[in-house]
Amino acid sequence: MTADQRKLAAVRAVPQPDSAEDAHRARWTAATTGVLLALVGVAAAVVRALNAAPALVPAAYGLGAAVCALAGVLGSRGRTRRALWLLVAGAMVMALGDQFD
Repeated sequence: MTADQRKLAAVRAVPQPDSAEDAHRARWTAATTGVLLALVGVAAAVVRALNAAPALVPAAYGLGAAVCALAGVLGSRGRTRRALWLLVAGAMVMALGDQFD
């Protein structure tokens, strides 16, 4: 096998990029998940603000909801990897805020 044949075989072994349908599905999944987590975060912030919870708890829920909303916007624009990381970060902020209660 020559060097050119090895290079050609290596190029063929590289996985092909996702299809347009997979990318479309990933965008909508990231956007939908971001919006749902943002709504849940806002609802939890309102409920915690109405109860006798420390001020840090509703603030953490609100911040986590804002981060998840940003993730939804990025996901709808095709930045699904960044959206995934922001969804994780937003959920972690909300979970951390819940620990202060």
